[in-house]
Amino acid sequence: MKEQIIDIQTAAGKMETFITHPEDKGRYPAVILYMDVWGVREVLYDLARRIGTVGYCALVPDFYYRQGRIRTDFRDEDGRAISLSKLDKATQEKVLAPQKLLTDTMVIEDTGAILQFIDGQESVKPGPVGTIGYCMGGRHVLEVGAHYPQRIRAMASLHGTSIISDREESPHRIVDKLQGEVYCGFAETDPYAPLSMVDEWNTQIKRCPVKYRCEIHPGAHHGYALPDRDLHDKRASERDWELVFDMFRRQLSPYAS
Repeated sequence: MKEQIIDIQTAAGKMETFITHPEDKGRYPAVILYMDVWGVREVLYDLARRIGTVGYCALVPDFYYRQGRIRTDFRDEDGRAISLSKLDKATQEKVLAPQKLLTDTMVIEDTGAILQFIDGQESVKPGPVGTIGYCMGGRHVLEVGAHYPQRIRAMASLHGTSIISDREESPHRIVDKLQGEVYCGFAETDPYAPLSMVDEWNTQIKRCPVKYRCEIHPGAHHGYALPDRDLHDKRASERDWELVFDMFRRQLSPYAS
């Protein structure tokens, strides 16, 4: 595998981005990974590597770049990342502060810059682009998919937060603009996406022409898909990968050319 960290120029500055793709010379479909509230870190790079090994050029942008180089990580005695709900109030506020300054509109605009960037890369195959997002990133992939429907054709939202809200760019307001295919993985227990919200979301998206699949993972909790978390659910996350890669194969070409 080849990998590098580069700066993508946006309207607001330079966005640090991790990029990985197969070592063999060729052009590979792009998959953009959207970070969760904790920001970019090694576990997200490892997820990108997993995507890259099966024939894609995977990118992990640092959408917090407007606020500097933010890195957040809290571990328990077993070395697992501690869930937000298990941290004290002051630490929770510290973790959430960067998210409060990052608007959905900023992520949408930055995605435009990413698409422009990959169009000029020799390692990226022209054509449809895939996305995968965790937590707030799970919401972002749906929003950017609605804003760039001609380019973003495969969207994976894993334990996405607030997919129905009063936000102007809330996914449920623009769901009819989605094209291609969407996969959503939800936890059975998730205060940020309770099952009542999931039911409403499923009802709305199933009325749209986009191909859609949903999995609600029994016993899983918010954050289950991240392998370094204290509540990681391996069965649920591996099921997600099975369905996400199936979607990528249908909507993107996984082979170098």
